[in-house]
Amino acid sequence: MTSPDQSPEPAYAERVFRSPAGIAGGVLLLALGAWVGIDALVRGHGRTPWLALAALLLAVPLVVAFTMRPAVFANDDRLRIRNPFRTILLPWASVADVRASYSSEVFTKDGAKYQLWAVPVSLRRRKRAARRQSQRAHDDPHGRTSVNVDVTDSLARAADADHTVAGLREQAERCASRDTARGEPQVRWAYEVIAPALAGLVVMLVLLATG
Repeated sequence: MTSPDQSPEPAYAERVFRSPAGIAGGVLLLALGAWVGIDALVRGHGRTPWLALAALLLAVPLVVAFTMRPAVFANDDRLRIRNPFRTILLPWASVADVRASYSSEVFTKDGAKYQLWAVPVSLRRRKRAARRQSQRAHDDPHGRTSVNVDVTDSLARAADADHTVAGLREQAERCASRDTARGEPQVRWAYEVIAPALAGLVVMLVLLATG
């Protein structure tokens, strides 16, 4: 029978962060591109179908890369950042800080900086959250109905991205001492995105040059 001192620490499921607006925009762009591209393939004459095919081969991977691919995966051992052209694996022990200013960024202890494309910062939402908290404080100056209103509390006036970054920062501080959270950062290029986009670009340039 396992004693309480030997019981393993609870393992938490991996959290995934994405941009719903980015995904929605990507779906719309893909639908528009498919409509225009298929129309050119079916009704086009001469070199038009080939140009349309090359354009689709170039555009589709880029649209997917910048809208649907970005994601951030976090568990108690590491942070995995999937950006348009790279995937970065950061054990929590290698993370120095996670910040959100004009963009969401993670800094490593060796001085590297990586942007979190899946956690976009909206200055408009920040201002909206600040106005909402200020209005609540104005409507209830003595805190009779809302004891949690504090316009000096930066987290209370934060937007969704700021809350996400604050949670990741807290998780980095909490999990950095784990034995399984040690290791060196790893970066892998997304050749599955880069290769077809480059192929489409080359085909398009060849068609335009020989036209």
